[in-house]
Amino acid sequence: MSTIDATPPSERTRVRRVAQRGCYDRETLYAIVDAAYVCHVAFADENGVHCIPTACWREGDHLYIHGSNGSRMLKLAARGAQLCITITHLDGLVLARSAFHHSMNYRSAVIYGVCEIVEGAAKASALDTFVEKIAPGRSREVRPGDANELAATTVLRVAIDEAAAKVRTGGPKDDEADMTREVWAGVLPLALQPLTPIADAAPTGTPGYVQQWHETACA
Repeated sequence: MSTIDATPPSERTRVRRVAQRGCYDRETLYAIVDAAYVCHVAFADENGVHCIPTACWREGDHLYIHGSNGSRMLKLAARGAQLCITITHLDGLVLARSAFHHSMNYRSAVIYGVCEIVEGAAKASALDTFVEKIAPGRSREVRPGDANELAATTVLRVAIDEAAAKVRTGGPKDDEADMTREVWAGVLPLALQPLTPIADAAPTGTPGYVQQWHETACA
């Protein structure tokens, strides 16, 4: 997929409902993935269909997930099960002049694919990248995973190739006949907002990434 691509990579990624909101370029997809700490992974086994929330991060052209070796989801994924991974950011509630046209502003991504196992030095490196996503610089301060911890952890990645984004922005899209109705219309914005850090220990002072979080929370 090129940097700018207006066509879906497969039929199952084609956005059909309000198709003009569909986006297939990597820049949009990566921005949605990078803004997320959690994705939802859907898969099927002999007991039916499941959808599990799990931590995620991106490195290059891949989305990564990890967890215990005992995870049912990770065991199936490691054996080549087809996955559908979704991410959604809710940006606002849209209040229209008619009940029918109420909506939501959002940024969402859907990724289809089969995972590959990340092993050896690449596994440790990927987990460092995850820590860096949470707090840049922290992977150099904390104790890295030891051999037993790494051995007990499965790290998987899926290429962000068969993927699509869907985005809605802006105000209500009312019918012309409703534009004179005397009712409040507009957007109630929503955002994931940092809060004041809660220290458990600070023997060498407050690191920059915590201070930055605090400043963002107080802004």
